[in-house]
Amino acid sequence: MLLVIDVGNTNTVMGIYDGSRLVIDWRIRTERNTTADEFYVLTTSLFAGNRIRPEDITRTIISSVVPPMVNILDAFCRKYLAHEPIWVNARSAATMPILYSNPDEVGADRIVNAVAAFHEYQTSLIIIDFGTATTFDAISEKGEYLGGAISPGIMISAEALFIKASKLPRVDIFTPPKNVIGMDTASSIKAGIIYGYAGLVDGIVRRMKTEMGLAPRVIATGGLAVIMQQVTETIEKVESNLTLEGLRIISNSIS
Repeated sequence: MLLVIDVGNTNTVMGIYDGSRLVIDWRIRTERNTTADEFYVLTTSLFAGNRIRPEDITRTIISSVVPPMVNILDAFCRKYLAHEPIWVNARSAATMPILYSNPDEVGADRIVNAVAAFHEYQTSLIIIDFGTATTFDAISEKGEYLGGAISPGIMISAEALFIKASKLPRVDIFTPPKNVIGMDTASSIKAGIIYGYAGLVDGIVRRMKTEMGLAPRVIATGGLAVIMQQVTETIEKVESNLTLEGLRIISNSIS
């Protein structure tokens, strides 16, 4: 079995593959101060609940944007899974040319998403990942990683508003508002955050399409992708397991 792990700034997503089949996946908080032993205790509990034994895992691949987690997960794999993990970077995705001026600057999560999306669609793409930051990645018709844009994530933007404007109440942004014109403070905040972000997404996507000179497919992934698809005009499809699939594909390409 293959263990895939994507470490984000806020959450870590893990999955178990049996061949090309995703058996189970989990989303947990990213804990920078954990240890390899503590991570083992957590994963053992998750594995046991799904009748997965650590000894059944023969390969692990990891993408991470959190440097402190590298030593922790490396030690976890070596000590408890008896193998060295594969780390995703610009050299791991050998099948995808990365046209960034410095390919090593491209986040591992962005590489993984790009590989998975092009593998699935085989055409030019714009990939939007709604995470701690929101990333926009452009892929050419030839499967080249062209570059992209990074903006503060929805939750970061909302949190900044709540901290700096102390009289404004915290609101649930996990459901889209019914109207842009809010009839009270809470609905006005929700409308501003959600529809304001929808405008940001559509604006960046349209500008990227113009620069690319193509008609790329626009897909989204990440925790708030489903909600944002409901309020944007440009997102065509949500691929919830895009990152996990990308990890599996890259793992298969490495002998």
